[in-house]
Amino acid sequence: MNLFLRYAICIFCLLEINAQDKTSSKSDLFYNADIYIGQTLEANTGFPKTGLQTGAIFSMGSLNRNKNAAWVKQLGKPKSGFSLSFTDFGNSEKLGRAYSFIPYLEFGLFKRKTDNLNLNIGFGGAYLDTQFSNETNPYNRAISTKINWAFRSVLYYSVLESSKMDGRLGLGYFHHSNGHTRLPNQGLNSLLFSVSTMIHSQKVAKHPLSLEEKNHKEKSKQIYINFQTGIGQNVLTELDITKREVYNITASAGIVLNKTFKFGGGMYYRFLEGYYDYIKNDGELISEQVPHFKDYPYKYAINFGLFGSAELLLSHIGFEWNIGFNIYKPFYKIDYQINQGYSFYDGEKTVFFYAELDWYYELKRTVSSKLGLKYYVFNTNNSPRNNIFMGVYINSNLGQADFTELSLGYVYRFKLKQR
Repeated sequence: MNLFLRYAICIFCLLEINAQDKTSSKSDLFYNADIYIGQTLEANTGFPKTGLQTGAIFSMGSLNRNKNAAWVKQLGKPKSGFSLSFTDFGNSEKLGRAYSFIPYLEFGLFKRKTDNLNLNIGFGGAYLDTQFSNETNPYNRAISTKINWAFRSVLYYSVLESSKMDGRLGLGYFHHSNGHTRLPNQGLNSLLFSVSTMIHSQKVAKHPLSLEEKNHKEKSKQIYINFQTGIGQNVLTELDITKREVYNITASAGIVLNKTFKFGGGMYYRFLEGYYDYIKNDGELISEQVPHFKDYPYKYAINFGLFGSAELLLSHIGFEWNIGFNIYKPFYKIDYQINQGYSFYDGEKTVFFYAELDWYYELKRTVSSKLGLKYYVFNTNNSPRNNIFMGVYINSNLGQADFTELSLGYVYRFKLKQR
């Protein structure tokens, strides 16, 4: 499965958020500049020492004012746009710099109480100029590819406001990783503090919510059932960089509230080709620890469990987050020892050390998560009985990327009820 295709679908989905509102005018445009400092968190044992992380974000966007869109009403005229950012991770030689393109959505929190607090969430791609190398950069196990996913969330608080310009302070989180398409891939995580200036394109640019808009929003509910199948890719070990498929099937049910917030739960079933091949090829740890796996390789290469989901519906776009519980994933014992281990180059060859099974293993074996974007064929604002969607996801074990997935799904909604 082509990595570029997954990135293209992801970017298309986020661009579509900005194309959906045909009612915004020139006066709704704004430009934003952030300067930030922060700390790059350690990704692995022996991680390179870092100084202060520094960076800048330049963005433009508009205010969504489509009165016919339920999500615009529910989120209080949210902003959407695109950002370009530069990040220096605090160690130019070993960690380098990142150049990111991230479409985003920003909406107010506690709108009934204040107009000053906003959450900005973005998902896109980044180019990182420095990667892991066994020979020259063995302790940067966070990043091993030039092209990576980039996720950013920032909580902004307005401290200065005028009809032309706003001054804001922000606290944020920034993540870069390749979605486990090449190892090592511990990912770079950063905590940030920013100072930003938002400039409006026209003097009369702000459209605060009226009291009626704050207190009177459509209230509805609709039960749904959902079926989804996907195919992903990952690599099992850094000693074998061949990408192998992960086949995924999910079934779920739940409720859509106010045509905007979708909550549910269900079950998933996966077959991991990398696990199957490692067993069939009699990998080193198979013979040493679980020789019985060789009798039934398919049985021990599958994974199933239960999950809960939350999704934000933005007309044709869905932004989804799942957290799951693995009921059966027997091969992860081997996976963990391989991927939480470490290696170094002794001048002649790469020497590898396997990780021990500890309390952290128990957590990662149990907890799964999933973050992604969906494109719906039919506008979710119209509460269609039948809908088809395509999704792009990063699947994780306790927050650490496991595989990147492209999926196709069908959702059926029962009768809409007003609350």
